[in-house]
Amino acid sequence: MYMGDYIVIESQTGPFEFACESVSTGTPFIARVSDNKHQIFLDHTFLDQHPSACRFLRPEGDLVLCVIHETRPCQCRHYRCVVMRIFDVLGGLIGYVTGNLSLHSDDPVLRSEWEAAEQGISQSSGDAETWLQKYLEDKGYRVE
Repeated sequence: MYMGDYIVIESQTGPFEFACESVSTGTPFIARVSDNKHQIFLDHTFLDQHPSACRFLRPEGDLVLCVIHETRPCQCRHYRCVVMRIFDVLGGLIGYVTGNLSLHSDDPVLRSEWEAAEQGISQSSGDAETWLQKYLEDKGYRVE
């Protein structure tokens, strides 16, 4: 959401093509809006509501999508938006975890389990993401 500070649009070079620069590296790149994302790209409501968001993010249903995914810069290729999705015993998606290991869920039981897990992470050794996945699976969740 906050990559808007790191990607600058230098100029528009076509109807859905832009000359851009990755601010953190000074690397220029060409951003092309995917053909199937032209319509949602034209709606700027999201950007008005989230002025620090990347100029190439747009909502589609409950998701926020990168409309230049195929031509995104290197820094975005290495950023992991969602590191795990959490499903209940019936297979329903009840939460997801972002790259900074933040839980996004309205499920009160999962949120409670997550708070307990956060305390356990500090005592664990090794990879926190792997530890969290095993912890949640041991609690009966399916994690992908």
